[in-house]
Amino acid sequence: MSAALIRVGTVYIPVQNIEASSSWYIGNLGVQISYKDKEKAMLNFAGTSFFLVKAKENEHNYFYDIHLNQRFPITFEVNGVDRLKELHERFERKGIKVGGNEDRGHTGRNFVFHDLDGNMFDVWSELSSAYKALIDSTVK
Repeated sequence: MSAALIRVGTVYIPVQNIEASSSWYIGNLGVQISYKDKEKAMLNFAGTSFFLVKAKENEHNYFYDIHLNQRFPITFEVNGVDRLKELHERFERKGIKVGGNEDRGHTGRNFVFHDLDGNMFDVWSELSSAYKALIDSTVK
């Protein structure tokens, strides 16, 4: 067997206040916390571990492309446009900063959202083919 990267194990997210950010992720995204101290918290959701890490002021997870557009480093997937719309509406009701429902010229729709610290994430309405196959195999 050749060596290959097979999944993303952990994602690190810079935050200012571990307690407040942990509560935000629990209340808004329904995450489970498996570890927390004063400098970090380990969250489990979307099949991945996310570490909230106490960072220096004004640190964020996003970047700017060559056209100076703000870009997100992570895209979450939901199963279809209806689920995307439902999630977008739920986030709006909760007061989460969300972008519009976008058509980016490819299959499906997207929207971006920001956490308590201004970190930026994307949501796409299309499940990857590998994940669809995994779901299909567990349902049968």
